Amino acid sequence: MGPRTKAAADRLGAAAGRGVSESDLSGSVTAIEDVAVGGILEGIDRDGFWVSPPLVDANSCAQLANLYDSEKQNFRSTINMARYGFGSGEYKYFSAPLPAMVQSLRESLYERLAPVANAWSARCGKEAEWPPRHDELKAQCAAAGQLRPTPLLLRYGPGDFNCLHQDLYGAIHFPLQGILLLDRPGVDFDGGELLLVEQRARRQSKAMVVPIAHCAIAVIPVRERPVQGIRGAALIRVRHGVSPLRGGLRRTLGLIFHDAA
Repeated sequence: MGPRTKAAADRLGAAAGRGVSESDLSGSVTAIEDVAVGGILEGIDRDGFWVSPPLVDANSCAQLANLYDSEKQNFRSTINMARYGFGSGEYKYFSAPLPAMVQSLRESLYERLAPVANAWSARCGKEAEWPPRHDELKAQCAAAGQLRPTPLLLRYGPGDFNCLHQDLYGAIHFPLQGILLLDRPGVDFDGGELLLVEQRARRQSKAMVVPIAHCAIAVIPVRERPVQGIRGAALIRVRHGVSPLRGGLRRTLGLIFHDAA
């Protein structure tokens, strides 16, 4: 059994131990593990982001979305965005232990993104600094006092939006994050586009709309990404947000890989 196959078996076995059948998780985990790292790196270099085809089945997305109002699911924090000037809408951070599907998606996606993050480090003249497995990153976070889980569910209704921001949470911040769209654009909601803004040195900022489909995952930079220039790699600062929802209900799962202080 190879390292990736064993890691997948470990994830599925742990999930089954928490009362979730392996068949509910194996398809999504396998789909993520089949994604080519080179394709992710090429997409982000070209567009500033990467968007997968639908990787999670619609039933699993619905189950994840329904956790938001579930009395059985524990969340460590609920944030009213208007209260803090973050925008309008609400989001909830999962408490530990994470739901089986969230844990599995977080671990399997991290393993595809760690080589991308290390390729970025190499471009900037640094040694590989991101471990191949997510539990190793969690151990690094814990040693730095970052112990609170960061995966979250976000919910937007008519008129809600999210201001441009970065999800850092502490000194250790993995440079990429994932966003899984749980509702159907144009059917369940209108508006609410995922936005990226790149702040380029000595140039005006560049704004982009990320076209993400139902059950697909968008991968975006957390803080910055390296861009090749005349004198070598230069870091471009990136922020992301959500445009105002014109109608309906938009819910997403945010997969942030570092934990919070």
